[in-house]
Amino acid sequence: MSFERLKPKVHLFLAWLAYWWYGRPAQKLIVIGVTGTKGKSTTCRLIASALEAGGHKVGLLSTVEFQIGERKWLNDKKMTMLGRGEIQRLLREMVQSGCRYVIVETSSEGILQYRHYGLLYDIAVFTNLGTEHSERHGGFDNLRRDKGKMFAALGAPAKKINSERIKKISIVNSDDVHSLYFMGFPAEEHWVFGLMHRPAKAGIKNIDGQLVESTGHGSQFTANGELYHLPLAGDFNVYNALAAIAVAQSQGVASSKIAQGFSRVTGVPGRMEFIDAGQPFKAIVDYAHEPISIRALFKTLRNIVKDDGKVIGIIGSDGGGRDIGKRSTMGEIAGTLADIVIVTDVNCFEEDPGQIAEMLAKGARTAGKKDGFDLFIEVDRRLAIRHALSFAKPGDVVVVTAKGTEQCIVVTKGRKIPWDDRTVMREELEALRKSARYEKTLFRGL
Repeated sequence: MSFERLKPKVHLFLAWLAYWWYGRPAQKLIVIGVTGTKGKSTTCRLIASALEAGGHKVGLLSTVEFQIGERKWLNDKKMTMLGRGEIQRLLREMVQSGCRYVIVETSSEGILQYRHYGLLYDIAVFTNLGTEHSERHGGFDNLRRDKGKMFAALGAPAKKINSERIKKISIVNSDDVHSLYFMGFPAEEHWVFGLMHRPAKAGIKNIDGQLVESTGHGSQFTANGELYHLPLAGDFNVYNALAAIAVAQSQGVASSKIAQGFSRVTGVPGRMEFIDAGQPFKAIVDYAHEPISIRALFKTLRNIVKDDGKVIGIIGSDGGGRDIGKRSTMGEIAGTLADIVIVTDVNCFEEDPGQIAEMLAKGARTAGKKDGFDLFIEVDRRLAIRHALSFAKPGDVVVVTAKGTEQCIVVTKGRKIPWDDRTVMREELEALRKSARYEKTLFRGL
């Protein structure tokens, strides 16, 4: 048997070993899994904050951050799901710290490598599904099937935490076209959430949302008629909040406490994070790195600038042969919704970053963008940010996408260059603030 065919069994054995080595910690926690294409990390943070406001101590493992009770720190591992041993070790620390809940952002890649084994999910949350990573799974149907394994893992009701009976709960975005697939897995309770006012079927609990207002300062919406304020912009974040409401209500947290929890989430690092260095335009760092999130982000930015300002977008795509088919689509979306598009490197791995950028630029050209006028390729990421800022005027918004809080750029042979879009954005804004162009152009007439 070849090693490639043996790999899954090796992954499963390591997961089993870690689960027992660290004392089966998931037996002593209520485990909430969140899967989907976009919004997972923000949904995890909102769930954690809502549960905390309800008086519970929580742990959190996401692409953005880790948390054990009061202790929080950035995820600098460039992995959504850590290795099996790391996950189980952190779960044991959560148990030792007195956590009752753990929220785990669950990726399809993690599921492929059995990193979800031994998590013993009690609540499964589905946000939405796009084609990202479908090549890695051998096609979209396989991708959906693999994400469904988290729901299949709900299984029968369990006795955990001193023999307490924990319900198995499924929570699904009913507005997503794949919702019926994920709702098809057995669970004791089925919840759905959405903004399209679909009538709930018998036996299914429904969080029916309605967007009231969304600005650059946040969103107001109702859920089953109750008003919530979310200090996060974009209707996509309302979906994330509705998922969190479903989780919290399923655990008996009152609406007033959930609203209190949301009020504390003034931002999620690297997720539509505003960088303020005193400039008279908006600067944003966001993780959007595939078509669904790029479209949602740029639509939100168009609403923020209204008719008076420009959207200046920096886009890019990972190398390493990952999801090549999405590149042109991403470029076309950005080319349609942004006024100026700058294409740059993200993590090129073994691919030529110039060729990756050209694929994205081709899509932007399809949308009508012209090289040297409103479309630019700048592989050097810092220079791309500098170039984008040089166009900005009062009322504009500059957004750099695809990395968020990632702490490195990965290049040939796996070499990692230390990096943080937020730090570089601040540095370039500060340099711009001190420049003559900034004083003469940006502040004229303010």
